[in-house]
Amino acid sequence: MAATAAVPNGGPEDGGRNENEGKAGRANQAGKPDKQAPPPLPEPLNVPVADSHTHLDMQESTVEESLVKAASVGVTTVIQVGCDLAGSRWAAETAAAHDAVWATVALHPNEAPRIVLGDPDGWSRQGARTPGGDAALDAALEEIDRLAALPQVRGVGETGLDYFRTGPEGKAAQEHSFRRHIDIAKRHGKALVIHDRDAHEDVLRVLEEEGAPERVVFHCYSGDAAMAKVCADAGYYMSFAGNVTFKNAQHLRDAVVVAPLDLILVETDAPFLTPAPYRGRPNAPYLIPVTLRAMAGVKDIGEDALATAVAANTARVFGY
Repeated sequence: MAATAAVPNGGPEDGGRNENEGKAGRANQAGKPDKQAPPPLPEPLNVPVADSHTHLDMQESTVEESLVKAASVGVTTVIQVGCDLAGSRWAAETAAAHDAVWATVALHPNEAPRIVLGDPDGWSRQGARTPGGDAALDAALEEIDRLAALPQVRGVGETGLDYFRTGPEGKAAQEHSFRRHIDIAKRHGKALVIHDRDAHEDVLRVLEEEGAPERVVFHCYSGDAAMAKVCADAGYYMSFAGNVTFKNAQHLRDAVVVAPLDLILVETDAPFLTPAPYRGRPNAPYLIPVTLRAMAGVKDIGEDALATAVAANTARVFGY
C-alpha cells in the first residue's frame, strides 16, 4: 500500500501538534537553510535503539528510505502506529513486509467521535463523512480487534482521551472507544499505547476502572513530575518525544528526572514534534538521537546507559 498523503497543518490524529508545514526544500534565496528542509543526520548512537512511536505513512520519504536513514544513526527498529482503520491496516501490512517495523492498531481518540457524529468538514484523512452512530464505531472496533490478533501487531493504540480537539459532545464516544481498546489489548496480550491530551485524570480513572493491561505506554508523555510518579507507581511506561527539548517544556524535563530508568521510552511521533534546534522542520525516526541525548543530559546519565535502558524497555513492551 502506498503511503498516505500529508495531512493538513494541525496534525492528523496527533491532536493538532503538527508544526511542520510544507515540503522539504533546499537553501532559500538568501542562502540560509530552508526551515522546511530535513535536519542533518545526527551523530550515530553507540547503542542501537527503537523509535517507539512514529507515523511513516505521513512522512515524505518512502518506508525503505526512512528505515535506511534511521539505521545509519543507530535507530534500528520503529513502531508504526495506527490512528484509524486505513492507517491501522497499513501499519500491519508494513510491519509484515519489513523486519525492522512492528505495528500498533487503533482508532485515535479524535477518530471515534468522527465515526459516531460525522466529519462534515473533511478534516480527517478520510474526507467528509456522515454520522455513523454507535453501530459504526462498534463495527470499526471489531476490525481493530481483528487486526490486533496479527503477530506483527505488538500494540493497541494510539487510544485514550483528547479534550483539546474534541468537545463535550464527543467525550462519550472517546471513552467508549478507549474502554474497548483496553479490552482488546488485554485479550490479545498486546501493549496499550495511550494518547492523553488535556485528560490526565480521566485517562488514569478509566485505566483503574477497567483494569490496565500488563504493559501500558503513555505516548508523547505530557504530564508533569507528579503524574510521572503516579505512572511509575502503576508500572506505566512513559515515552518522551522531541517536545521534551522545547523551551516551554520544563514540566516534561522534570518528568524525565522522576521517571524510573526501566520505564522510559523515546519516540519521534514523526513527522511531528521535531526536537530543538530543528523545531518546525520535518521529523523522522533518524532524529531519535537528538531527543535521547537531550534526555540523557536532563537525567544526568550517560548517553549509552540511557540508550541501553531504552532499547531493553522498548523490546520488553512490544515483545520483539
